[in-house]
Amino acid sequence: MTPALRLKELSKTFEVGKSLFGPPKGRVHAVHPVTLDVHQGETLGIVGESGCGKSTLARLLVGLTAPTTGQIEIEGEVLNTADAAAFGKRIQYVFQDPISSLNPRKTIRQIMDAPLKHLHALNRAARAARIAEIFAAVNLRDEFLDRYPHEFSGGQAQRIGIARALAAEARILILDEPVSALDVSVQAQVLNLLADLRRDLGLTYLFISHDLAVVEAVSDRVAVLYFGSIVEIGRAETIFGRPAHPYTGLLAVSAPVVGRALTAPEGRETELPDPLNPPLGCAFRARCSRATELCATTAPPLGDLARDHSVACHNPL
Repeated sequence: MTPALRLKELSKTFEVGKSLFGPPKGRVHAVHPVTLDVHQGETLGIVGESGCGKSTLARLLVGLTAPTTGQIEIEGEVLNTADAAAFGKRIQYVFQDPISSLNPRKTIRQIMDAPLKHLHALNRAARAARIAEIFAAVNLRDEFLDRYPHEFSGGQAQRIGIARALAAEARILILDEPVSALDVSVQAQVLNLLADLRRDLGLTYLFISHDLAVVEAVSDRVAVLYFGSIVEIGRAETIFGRPAHPYTGLLAVSAPVVGRALTAPEGRETELPDPLNPPLGCAFRARCSRATELCATTAPPLGDLARDHSVACHNPL
């Protein structure tokens, strides 16, 4: 079966300190080459600490950032970042901050009209009918359409952001920390809404978050990012129940749990490596208690550990 989304050697490198005439002072590999399939109707969780490349990967997927290498296929069709309309009809982005992602000078009706007008060229009557349908799907009242973004709570604004993504009729949604800015009770409402929409509309999600509990609750599979590379990927119950990469294990024990004292790893580095001076071999070895001489010289490739479970580690757990 053709995957909903396929990445082939997708990467992004940024030049740092480039002057008008001189060469750049260095290059940062924000996302190392990623090859990945996302299946129709699944939720793929993407986790990792700040600076690991989650948001850069998300921006690559929706065409907000041009890739350095590689390509993106949606339902078997290669998409070019220069064709914004093609991207918009297939894949949409739901932003972390629901208020700031909405234009404060436009009413909600104008915000909802934009993708219907520019991507699908619908007339006014067709746009009104489509907006009413979408608002019913996300449990919003029609009277909200003539208000401005600042008049809404965070939960309402996030529902509007989801509705805007649905207006483009995209089949894939990139959810970048979609509930991290919301109260816990509102988080549950938005997560339930996303689950209902996925079931009813057959959507595919890439759910990016640092909150492991949320990712575990909503994901079918989970990919763990570290220093711009996928270091482990597998079924959610496997990743959280039997992690194979030491970094995944570190994430699991570092997550706050009610009734358990907070602990920090001892005797090892706790920061990401310097992106301008990346280490040889495994990027995680300075923080890993299982590191060997091989780890210092050779970067481990992502290989199959079991069915539906791959890990990039010379000495997996």
